Amino acid sequence: MTRTQESPAPLSACDEPLAGRYDVALLDLDGVVYVGPDPVPDAPENLRKAAAEGMRIGYITNNASRPASVVAEHLASFGLDVIGEDVVTSAQAAAKLIAKEFPKGSPVLVVGGEGLIAALEEYELKPVRSSDANPVAVVQGFHPDVNWVMLADGAHAINEGAKWYATNLDLTIPTAGGKAPGNGTLVQAVRAAVEVDPIVAGKPEAPLLETSIERLKAERPLMIGDRLDSDIAGAHNVGIASLWVATGVHDAYDLAAAPKNERPTYIGAGLGALREKHPGVTVDGAKHSCEGWTASVVDGAVAVTGEGKPYDGLRAILSAVWAAVDAPAKPVAKTAAKSAARGRRPLPKPAPELGSIKIGEALHRVGLDK
Repeated sequence: MTRTQESPAPLSACDEPLAGRYDVALLDLDGVVYVGPDPVPDAPENLRKAAAEGMRIGYITNNASRPASVVAEHLASFGLDVIGEDVVTSAQAAAKLIAKEFPKGSPVLVVGGEGLIAALEEYELKPVRSSDANPVAVVQGFHPDVNWVMLADGAHAINEGAKWYATNLDLTIPTAGGKAPGNGTLVQAVRAAVEVDPIVAGKPEAPLLETSIERLKAERPLMIGDRLDSDIAGAHNVGIASLWVATGVHDAYDLAAAPKNERPTYIGAGLGALREKHPGVTVDGAKHSCEGWTASVVDGAVAVTGEGKPYDGLRAILSAVWAAVDAPAKPVAKTAAKSAARGRRPLPKPAPELGSIKIGEALHRVGLDK
């Protein structure tokens, strides 16, 4: 399955609750629904209400450590109505890629845990634990029990010609104690010992989201996540709408510095945003306004006035910042440069570079301090 259409514009307006416009929610898990063993506050309640309004809830994770059925049991412990078919993992997406390349029964070396084993068996491949089994492929995914011996054996198999697949390249994962090394960190360790790069199944690459859309029979999917570089970029890569929520890895400061392919369609404090309308931003010259707030970039800093809801203020701020950083630099004619050099008049200022605009005071003004 390939989706070729472009994703909706960042900060789009939606005049009805998102749960009414989109038929399937593709929810990232870590940092969105739960952190470690515990649910994100209010997430289960908001998901139950979105489901009651007709939205199908799908759970999409780059974390390949557990089988989909075990993830479903974890989610059900929060009071959610969920079965294994509602969960799609990067392990399943990776196994699907391998099954397209190699015949049934082919040996595949697992550098990871039971999530990968279950996914390979689902696609009628043979998981093995040693390079001595002459695997046709190596599949690597996060699991807390991955050790040096597994990493070394994976490198040996790859160097002997096995095709290398990675479930994802996330450098970190959120835990109850804070950020911890993710699968991308472990992939880097193997990459140091081999001469090839892995084929990646998880976000932001397309296979996981395409597999999820297919399995969940989504016609109007909405990707929901906390990470700009995987969840939101992944939505852009397959041309679907996205909702960023502020409960995980990235925050409003990261949003302001996001490149074009990591800017979300919608933004919200949490999953309550599924049941809300989302106002758009109106632009009048340098002024960007949203529901009582007006923001503009002046001398390298964001100026914001007005009052209202914090996330409406953030929409205005983001619109102003993104417009400023996207603006092309004005060319400077040679005659103008010579005149400026003689002190007759200043050169035109170049467009601000990404990350150079100060937004701290503006975020404080709308009530979204770091």
